[in-house]
Amino acid sequence: MVDIERNPYRADFPLLAAHPEIAFLDSAATAQRPACVLDAQRRFYETMNANPLRGLYSLSVAATEAIAAVRAQVAELIGAPDARDVVFCRNTSEALNLVAKSFSPCVLGPGDEVAITIMEHHSNLIPWQEACRAAGATLVYLYPQKDGTLTDEEIAEKIGARTKIVACAHVSNVMGCELPVRKLADAAHAVGAVMVVDAAQSVPHLRVNVEELGADFLAFSGHKALGPMGVGVLWGRHKLLEQMPPMLTGGEMIDSVREQDATWAPVPEKFEAGTQDAAGIYSTGTALTYLTQTVGLPAVAEREGALVAYAMERLAGLGFVDLIGPADPARHHGVISFNVRGVHPHDVASILDASGVCIRAGHHCAQPLLAWLGVENLACCRASLAFYNDTSDVDRLVDGLTQVWGIFHGSD
Repeated sequence: MVDIERNPYRADFPLLAAHPEIAFLDSAATAQRPACVLDAQRRFYETMNANPLRGLYSLSVAATEAIAAVRAQVAELIGAPDARDVVFCRNTSEALNLVAKSFSPCVLGPGDEVAITIMEHHSNLIPWQEACRAAGATLVYLYPQKDGTLTDEEIAEKIGARTKIVACAHVSNVMGCELPVRKLADAAHAVGAVMVVDAAQSVPHLRVNVEELGADFLAFSGHKALGPMGVGVLWGRHKLLEQMPPMLTGGEMIDSVREQDATWAPVPEKFEAGTQDAAGIYSTGTALTYLTQTVGLPAVAEREGALVAYAMERLAGLGFVDLIGPADPARHHGVISFNVRGVHPHDVASILDASGVCIRAGHHCAQPLLAWLGVENLACCRASLAFYNDTSDVDRLVDGLTQVWGIFHGSD
């Protein structure tokens, strides 16, 4: 059984090591970075600082090879058959927008449908609103049970002959639960539709394999997986990427340019206009190595599972806290959302911050979900745990919530 009181990882994270007074419980928004990632960012600029793909001298070649190596590493991580189909962008939002803006016009027309769940982050919702508006198509929502379960009946009812695209999160950023991506993909493929997966909340916590999921496109962000901000990934099936026009145009995404027209470079270069964040991509590779080899995804899952179970047990002992999402801790992948009865989440977060406890408060870019759940003020608190947390972080959260209740309602 994993020892969640002992913390062998905190020392690897400079911000946490330097500030033992901080209980960082907002990793679903962005993870902390281990020292090896910070070192890698600096190492790129000190040893291979040149524009990749644009020079034949040794520095530029080294930068080009470094990015190619990370592209292959990402492909291996997600079980992609060909590294060419890994496109680097800024974040999950940009990756999903690329699919919505460049791929949906290839298949979407008047009267067609795009199916998503009500549990989506706005990044996997608003792009589909816009795509449907542009095409004259309809956005159809799948609604789960209150614990986040999507039934077979709901899937069968909402995915049908008019469906061209199905898009869903692998793990909900509010409810913490894993969605039945494979079932959705099978239903989509049965009617000739394409499956788009937002894996921003799963890649840092779970083993992800695009073939096993039945994904046709998959997106995630490096910064949630211990890497730097500003690096995202879109993977797509090669034949679909080849169909798509680029969303951005300019340098390095062309094969040839004439006065009145141009031809695009092959995948993935045609989607990577301009200078990429080469140092960020390089250090993302280091982050993924740390996550999958130094720590290991099985150890991540075991430790985070134990931490979530401990946190939910402690929170359940507070009679004034209402938990949101599945009652079973095993269905939460690092994320626990809740409210303190009668206290606005922003007040909760501000008071906790005074004690060094960092949680997220607000709508979590999921307003339609909170409205459907009937959450007051369309806002809730969210504590998101990572393997570098321990029981002391949870204990400080519980102590802080007790203080919050005392401030607003008086101590017993």
